[in-house]
Amino acid sequence: MLFIPAIDLRSGKVVRLFQGDYEKTKVYGENPLEYALFFQREGAERIHIVDLDGAKEGLPVHLELIKEIAKALSVPLQVGGGIRTFEVIEEYFNAGIAQVILGTKALVSKDFLKEVTTAFPKRVIVSVDVRGENVAISGWLKTSEINYLDFLKELNLYPLFAIILTLIERDGTSQGIEVNRLEKALRVSKHPLILAGGVSTIEDIKRLKVFERDGLWGVISGRAIYEGTLNIKEAIEIAKA
Repeated sequence: MLFIPAIDLRSGKVVRLFQGDYEKTKVYGENPLEYALFFQREGAERIHIVDLDGAKEGLPVHLELIKEIAKALSVPLQVGGGIRTFEVIEEYFNAGIAQVILGTKALVSKDFLKEVTTAFPKRVIVSVDVRGENVAISGWLKTSEINYLDFLKELNLYPLFAIILTLIERDGTSQGIEVNRLEKALRVSKHPLILAGGVSTIEDIKRLKVFERDGLWGVISGRAIYEGTLNIKEAIEIAKA
């Protein structure tokens, strides 16, 4: 299982939101590249980057900054936020991004999802962002009427790299993990799952480790690293053990 540190970008800075609320933004750093290089030095084998402004606007805002980070690093990057066109996906791949993350677009356009996964098999991650039992869209500003388990079943038809299951109520709260919806997701999804939301302590990593055999491939954490409640080197080692 991989421990994947997260870098959320807003106005060129490293930030975290509380439960996806743009009105509750906390800035942790002015230089995202420095954080990315630090995570790589600490042993991270993959880094998760989200263009929050892009997710809100529906098009990439931090494309050039993310390209700069990709050029400086040797570990794979998975990038999301405002990726809604084939051309943007191509541009990210040409810049060395390992996987792109689709959220809203994957839900609203299965034709688009089929097109990009056919052209780029195993290079697309779909983020299933869950509020309650339904999938949130548009940078989490709206909640659809689609049940997350139904959506996961639909996604079994596509050659994805993985699925990120984000539990919005836990995201950025440092409240710890919730395994109920994770267990249900693992039962219905045929893809490797990456959990995001609430991963705050080494004990959380240990609890999640048992789900590795059921298909939990990775866990994402951001705020806990920045707040110092989670030691990144230790988290990486325990996740891999």
